[in-house]
Amino acid sequence: MFTLAQARHMIATLRPRIDELITLRADLAELRTDLADRAASPLGGLPEVKGLEARIFGILEELTGHEIQVKGFAPVLLDFPGERDGQPVLWCWLEGDDDVGWYHRVECGFAGRRRV
Repeated sequence: MFTLAQARHMIATLRPRIDELITLRADLAELRTDLADRAASPLGGLPEVKGLEARIFGILEELTGHEIQVKGFAPVLLDFPGERDGQPVLWCWLEGDDDVGWYHRVECGFAGRRRV
């Protein structure tokens, strides 16, 4: 369980890794597109695809190792289990957010997002 302060601290602490994930995701998308359109890419070939996939998987494992729920990859969507007013909630961070500024009840999902 995370308090809002803990979720915010975790985002701040892990932000360099999340930014790396976003960069790797873009590199992988570009590389796959290049290889599908033609047999070459300035980003490499199949070995580089496998390397990028492994690095991405490693970061995702790191996030889940902190008990963070990875709900989306493109865009990155992270949920932090917590409690608000005695109700189970997920503190919610979406790629592009400056901070954890949203939450939703567990059973409502993303559609039930509310500002903190």
